[in-house]
Formats: sequence, C-alpha cells, structure tokens
Amino acid sequence: MTTAPTVIGLDTSLTATGIASSNGWCQVVGWTDKKRPLTKLPHTERLAAMEQVRRDIILHIGQPDLAVIETPALSRTGGGGHERGWLWWEIYSHLISRNIPIGLVSTNQRMLYATGKGTATKNLVVDAVARRWPTWPTNGDDNAADAVVLMAAGRDWLGHPITPMPQAHRAAITKATWPETAAAAA
Repeated sequence: MTTAPTVIGLDTSLTATGIASSNGWCQVVGWTDKKRPLTKLPHTERLAAMEQVRRDIILHIGQPDLAVIETPALSRTGGGGHERGWLWWEIYSHLISRNIPIGLVSTNQRMLYATGKGTATKNLVVDAVARRWPTWPTNGDDNAADAVVLMAAGRDWLGHPITPMPQAHRAAITKATWPETAAAAA
C-alpha cells in the first residue's frame, strides 16, 4: 500500500496566512491586533511581531513532502509591501533550510485550479473549495480556502489528486513552477 504524500499549501500574509495540510486540516495565523496594525508599529516592535508571525507559520508547516506557496503579487499596492516580501522570503528560506521541496503557484494559477478561470473573486474560490474539498474546514475564510487550493494542486501535481479535476482547472498545474526533487519522491 502506498502512502499519499503530505502537502502543505501556504498563502502567506502578515495578518492572515492560510495554511492547509493534505492530512485534512487548515489554519489561519497572523497579526490580529486591529487597534495596533503591524505596519504602524515602531520598527523594533514591528520586527518582533513579524518574527512571531513567522514562528507561528513555521510551527504549522512540519516536514511535508511538498510545500506549495503562492508567489507574491508584485502588482499589489497598499501598506506593508516591504514586510510582506520579508515574510515570504523568510518562509521560503525556512523550507529550503529543511530540504522541503517547494512548488510556486501564482495568484491566477491558484484561481484557475479552483474555478477553471484565471480571474475569480474571493467568494468564487471559497465556494469552489467548499464544493470540491468540503472536508477542509475553511469556515468561509478566503485565506484558508486559498491554502486548500494550493495544497490540492500540489497533491494533483504529485499524481495523488484529492478529487478528480476538470482539464481546464488542471491547466494551472502545467503553468506553475515545480521542484524536481518532489517529483522523484512521488
């Protein structure tokens, strides 16, 4: 009997990182103090808060066979771009240091895998996750739903899909960036 690989999906964010495991769970972690936004903290406190978010994410990652991360949306504007970039690279660095193979999926590829369209609203993705992967408890949280999609795409790429996907959706897999090491292990 072959054991299916463990895949973690990561939708990194300072305030609400979605993390989903192919072992059937998902979690959202981040800075949640609305009265003291992370990007408004003095730099010393901001760094400490960012490091705590990183530790909380790392605590949930474990040692999966594959981690699938959404690539940064470089066109995204607004506060915290510098901090978001730091967090993404810190998580990426952690995965590399643990020899965890990494798949990189863009925002449009994630939406394509979830809905069959490369552009979709958050609500369409949440609805798609609730229909296709109902055993993952996202409670309607779009960050958790995004992480589930990333994880499911990784399992599909490894040849262990969680559920059969239409070919239009699976086109996202061919466009993503996948590691050679995880394919050999699958």
